[in-house]
Amino acid sequence: MLLSYTTIQKCGISNLVSRRGFFQKHYKNLTNPKLLNGSVDHQCFLQAQAIGLKGTFRAFLSSQLQDLYSIVRQNNRELLPIVNLQDEELFSNWESIFSGSEGKMNDNVRIYSFDGRDILDDDAWPEKMVWHGSSTQGSRQTDSYCETWRTGSHAVTGMASSLQEGYLLQQLPRGCSSSFIVLCIENSYIAE
Repeated sequence: MLLSYTTIQKCGISNLVSRRGFFQKHYKNLTNPKLLNGSVDHQCFLQAQAIGLKGTFRAFLSSQLQDLYSIVRQNNRELLPIVNLQDEELFSNWESIFSGSEGKMNDNVRIYSFDGRDILDDDAWPEKMVWHGSSTQGSRQTDSYCETWRTGSHAVTGMASSLQEGYLLQQLPRGCSSSFIVLCIENSYIAE
């Protein structure tokens, strides 16, 4: 699920978003506006748990230890569609996000917050940009991921993309003081 939450002020990251698991991949938007305590992955998990989702959620970000592409296990990358909270298909599968199209989502499909708000229409997310810190193939960009997402300096950059234009992996370097959305992915599914 693609989810968004308002958090991580110190890193310039203001929102998180998520995707659901092995059988269905969803994106949602995390909604909690408090400062981040702990890892971004843990915040994705807590926001999902707060609304009753039981899978494991990871931030849609390259990190110091892991490329964005490898967040989903190899045997699950081609099996299932990526859908939003309304079960509308954003991508045919995980692999298709990294197919060289800058992560172009299917037309007229929205990303919703954990509480069901459309992040493109809601003023809670004034910047319709998403952080990812990756190349179009999902490899980490070590010079463009805000010093492993630990700085809010305008002089340092992170790789971002425009949700308004319908992309998750555009190569748009932005100052780390920007408050953008962070997507989360459910990479393990527990049947409800």
